[in-house]
Parts: sequence; C-alpha cells; structure tokens
Amino acid sequence: EHDEYEDWLAGSEPLTDATPVGEGETFLQLYTSGTTGFPKGAMLTQRGLTAHANGMADSVAMDEHSVAMVAMPLFHVGGSSWALATMYYGARQLLVRDINPPALAEEMIEQGVSHAFLVPAIFGFLLQVPGIGERDWSKLRGLVYGASPMPLPLLRRSMATFPTNFYQVYGMTEASGAVTVLMPDAHRDTANEHRLISAGTPLKGVEIVAADPVTAQPLGPGEVGEIMVRTEQLMAGYWDRPEDSERAMSDGWLHSGDAGYVDEDGYVFISDRVKDMIISGGENIYPAEIERVIGEHPSVADVAVIGVPDETWGEVGKAIVTPAPGATVDAAELIALAKSQLASFKVPKSVEVIAEMPRNATGKILKKDLRAPYWVDRSRAV
Repeated sequence: EHDEYEDWLAGSEPLTDATPVGEGETFLQLYTSGTTGFPKGAMLTQRGLTAHANGMADSVAMDEHSVAMVAMPLFHVGGSSWALATMYYGARQLLVRDINPPALAEEMIEQGVSHAFLVPAIFGFLLQVPGIGERDWSKLRGLVYGASPMPLPLLRRSMATFPTNFYQVYGMTEASGAVTVLMPDAHRDTANEHRLISAGTPLKGVEIVAADPVTAQPLGPGEVGEIMVRTEQLMAGYWDRPEDSERAMSDGWLHSGDAGYVDEDGYVFISDRVKDMIISGGENIYPAEIERVIGEHPSVADVAVIGVPDETWGEVGKAIVTPAPGATVDAAELIALAKSQLASFKVPKSVEVIAEMPRNATGKILKKDLRAPYWVDRSRAV
C-alpha cells in the first residue's frame, strides 16, 4: 500500500493555484460519537482547529523534534485533532491502523515515540504485555489520555509502569478536541490527590464555567451544573441542523451536555453526561461518581452504572461490571464498598456481571445499549 501511494504521488501534477480560505470556513466535518443519541456533523473551522493545535501542542511540550503516535481513528476528534496538533509543530507522525498491544509497544520503542495519545482501554491492554515495564522508555516524554474516564487503579498502575509525564485531556467534537488538560505536576501532587479525578484546567484561550442548565447563569465554585465552554475552538455549527446548533451554542458559549463543577483553583470536575443522570425518587444521581468508587475494587476491570426502571422510585442505579482477569466478582462486596463511601440514595441496588462492555470505535462504553433491554417496553427511558 505504501509503494502504491508513493507511485500515485509521483504521477500527479503539482497544484499551482492556491484558493484563499477564510478563518471561519469549515476545514473538517466530524460526527459526534452518538453514545447517547444520533450522531451530528460538527463543522470545525480553520480558526478552531488552529487554536486547538496551538493550545494542545503547547501544553504537552511538543516541538519539531518530537515523534508523535496517532493511535485513534481519524474519524474521531481525538485522532484528527491530535494529528493536526502534532503537525502544527512539525513533529514526525506515526499513524496506527490497528491496535495490537505487543506490536504497539514495540513500535513505540523502535521508532522513539516521544508523545502518544491513547484511550484508557489501551493502557489496560499495554499493561498486560509481558515485561512492559522493563523496556527502554527513555525517549517517551508524554502520554496523553482521554476520550473516556480513566479508572484510578489503571491510572496508578500506568504511572508506576511508564516513567514519563502523564496528561489527561477532556474535550468534545464541537470544540475541535481538548478544552482542558491535567498537567504532569498535578498527577504527581500527593498533597492534592483528589485532582486525579479532575479534568484539569482550561487550555490557553479557553473559558469554562459550570452553569445552571435552565437559566445558563454561572454557578459558584463547587456547585454542579452544566459545563459551558467559550473559545475560538468552537464549531461553526452542526451540518444541516440549525435548531440543534442553536440549542448547543448561545452567546458564544457551547453547552457541553456534561454535568460538573469548577473548584476554587480553576480545576474542572466532570460529574457525568447530563443525559446519563439518574433521577431516583427526585434525587439526581451522577453515575460517574459511583463508577469511580466501584472501579477501585480489585475484582473489577470496568464498570458502568445505569438507571433501570423501579416501581417505587421511578428508576434506580444498577452497576454493570466486567471482572478483572482471574477474578470473581462478589456483588455484595461491591454494594458494601459503595455504601461505605456514598450517600445511601446513590448506592446501586443491583450488580450484573458481563464478559465485555459494548463500546464504540473509540472505546467509549455505549450506555444506551446497556440501558435498552431494561426500558424496551417503556414509553419513557427515565
């Protein structure tokens, strides 16, 4: 394939005419992941992607001598925007077509990869490669993770295995990629370990507030609301969906659809997707908080908490877990763990063990698929 591509290039006529392009014109149209609904085409602009590349590459200390691995599909913003950010500083780029953990590790070492963006699931696969921690990782300067939450046990094992800087990013297709980054010093800050579950602080040129989801008025530090973002990185809108575009953006602010808060030091904490929120007996429950607790149990490889129908409370939480290799999951233990750390109304009422989580192409758990069997005969999924 490589030879055919080079032959094709050699036989092509060079372009002599340049077409002027405005900063606000669409450069790339990417579709939202569709984990909670039908995907929409986000029109990402020249200005937005340039702003993202500038902020992202600057945050992870990349330059023209860097070797960056792109291990995410380019149809996802985590792949395409990371690739563009690495190009921004002229870094050498390695594109990975298929994820084979032993081969991936070998290529990172052989090619002297300095920076890589990986989804959390890939870290889990890499840690299972025999002898992974004994390899020569001296050229690795930064591992960036995002696109889905990283369970804390997996993060701690990864940090103990790879002697490099870790960066967590949080973002969305509509904002051309990442809007926050948790820097390496925060990862190693033993005095503020709670920040490991934060999404970090805004990238250069990005403003973030938690706002009342109805009035859109900003809330105070620590108050949970909808995360709203203002930056040059924002999309022009959704392709051929003016009403959806108007709902998503108002007065220069993007409604992220994520619930969370900003603390007094400017760190952004994501509670959950607003659409994933469980309303049980009038109480708002954010599954991500429960997942972080249950995910700490050594028998659990992965966990997703969903709302299922309940005649008394409307809906209640249910934890769906996959077991760690060689482990046996004890539902009573997991519920007891949740009770020891969470308010009683947040504790899941049941636990189900499955072999594998349904995921989209970028590793996000498809909660709508997990919920569907429980709500199939219901007129409302809440």
